[in-house]
Amino acid sequence: MSHTRIVLRQTLNLRSAGGLCRARFMEGQPLGPATPPAMENGTVPCGEKCPPETQETTVTEGSAKIAFPSANEVFYNPVQEFNRDLTCAVITEFARIHLGAKGIQIKVPGEKEVQKVVVDLSEQEEDKAVLKEGADPAPGSQPRTATVGEICEEGLQVLEGLAASGLRSIRFAREVPGLRSVIANDASARAVDLIRHNVQLNQVAHLVQPSQADARMLMYQHQRVSDRFDVIDLDPYGSPAAFLDAAVQAVSEGGLLCVTCTDMAVLAGNSGETCYSKYGAMALKSRACHEMALRIVLHSLDLRANCYQRFVVPLLSISADFYIRVFVRVFTGQAKVKASASKQALVYQCVGCGAFHLQRLGKASGAPGGRVKFSAACGPPVAPECEHCGQRHQLGGPLWVEPIHDLDFVGRVLEAVSTNPGRFHTAERIRGVLSVVTEELPDVPLYYTLDQLSSTIHCSTPSLLQLRSALLHAGFRVSLSHACKNAVKTDAPTSALWDIMRCWEKECPVKRERLSETSPAFRILSVEPRLQANFTIREDANPSSRQRGLKRFQANPEANWGPRPRARPGGKAVGEAMEDRRRLLQNKRKEPAEDLAQRAARLKTFPCKKFKKGTCQRGDQCCYSHSPLTAEAAAEAAPTDCAQTPNQTPPGSGATAGPGVD
Repeated sequence: MSHTRIVLRQTLNLRSAGGLCRARFMEGQPLGPATPPAMENGTVPCGEKCPPETQETTVTEGSAKIAFPSANEVFYNPVQEFNRDLTCAVITEFARIHLGAKGIQIKVPGEKEVQKVVVDLSEQEEDKAVLKEGADPAPGSQPRTATVGEICEEGLQVLEGLAASGLRSIRFAREVPGLRSVIANDASARAVDLIRHNVQLNQVAHLVQPSQADARMLMYQHQRVSDRFDVIDLDPYGSPAAFLDAAVQAVSEGGLLCVTCTDMAVLAGNSGETCYSKYGAMALKSRACHEMALRIVLHSLDLRANCYQRFVVPLLSISADFYIRVFVRVFTGQAKVKASASKQALVYQCVGCGAFHLQRLGKASGAPGGRVKFSAACGPPVAPECEHCGQRHQLGGPLWVEPIHDLDFVGRVLEAVSTNPGRFHTAERIRGVLSVVTEELPDVPLYYTLDQLSSTIHCSTPSLLQLRSALLHAGFRVSLSHACKNAVKTDAPTSALWDIMRCWEKECPVKRERLSETSPAFRILSVEPRLQANFTIREDANPSSRQRGLKRFQANPEANWGPRPRARPGGKAVGEAMEDRRRLLQNKRKEPAEDLAQRAARLKTFPCKKFKKGTCQRGDQCCYSHSPLTAEAAAEAAPTDCAQTPNQTPPGSGATAGPGVD
């Protein structure tokens, strides 16, 4: 028998077994052995004995119900439900705007009926005069509407480039009105088979089209204007950098591009060189690293779009949990592309006090005749040393420094979610996060934090209302940030901010004798404040979202939450092997526990520093030795493998004393 017939017969057996498994599942019977795990190309090697498959797991989220192999839980992450709910809400409002320009209204389940714009001519004859000249007053004419689950011929064409189980695409089809088609694409044949199964399970085959292809090649094949997608959703495992070039070309004029990044370690400054290789910018370790990550991704999107005379307009940019999510519209225009350089900036950040300054890459200025002249910006904005603490600066960026939200669009999404709270399971969190977004200062990039300001000068931390009130009394604007709960986003210069902290330190003094003369705290506090701060609480210092008690910053949603491990063909076997390896290597660098007698004997081998200075008052009760050890005694007391243990320091001249010594 040829190799092709063997593969064909095994494929038929797999399909028959999968159908029997699904039939038993729908009837409520316990599942038997299901199909064996397929490899990446969807086939099983010939001559190998296939291990038994595990049962299916069914999950209901929103209006969708998906089934995936219990052995591979990477197909579903419950923590990302907020991401999917927010995406459905954003695409719904985008569809309302997109189809409203064509005279089509959308009907969302749970929303109140909107008053009809077109009147009934048969009942109100007096309204004929309101009609425009040349309009066709045909009786029975009704406004066109688009409902959920139905094909809209002039609706949105949506692409989910990395669909996995197809949950997001199925939710689009069942929850977002005004769709023409949804392509659920994945490079894995196993994932595409799962998508087909879930599409049939949810009865959305008329809207959702499973596709197996490389997401980049699929988007490159839709570069023509007539073939572009109105909405592209990219939610990869890790960095989306490899897909951004194709995405900015495949989205239609004014279309919506939704991108998720879960490589926060790279974007938050742990590997600046890796961040540059992926996004074209250097990330810095900063308290404002989450907002900096959003602005780096927006810079990367705009930079790649500029190569094709296109530019991006951010609608909403969110930092939540372990990822960031950006929603941008992509437009074409050579004149607007010229202004992109003036929307990017480098960041000078002091390594001592954390003060930062922005240096724009370009400058846009007015010219005679109403024209705009673009030129290179002048700089740098800082001296070689920080003016506040005398430390050096780090250089990061470039990053996007224009507004990262469209407040009008965010207000529309917030209103829709607030008036229809039963539509999403995470509606309460969406409402809280978007409320904080509407309160952010749109023209102030990055922020400071309360703990950063107080720890720099080693003083107690003022309350959020006290610091906000001091800034408002001084005539500056201040707001929170959705990316950090103790953030201070203000247009006050850094000098005014440190003056306020100097005034606070006078009310809660710091022991200056403990400060080093070269430390940032000593240099900052050695200058008298020129601005006298007033810490009296103001009513407008408490933001509205905080007064209403909204869920603005959610706690960890579950134990061990975070991104799932990368999908593997081995399924549960690989997961069990990883768990065994983790248990084997757990606590391998920790020393075995010692009892009290062993600890006391070990501490007696260290000389007491206070006894040498003549200040130890404990006498025989001291846990350290009051008699200096001779060289032979020290050699006998020291462990034989002391020199070979890297985390133990033998006592001696210049060595650090044992634990507990002041």
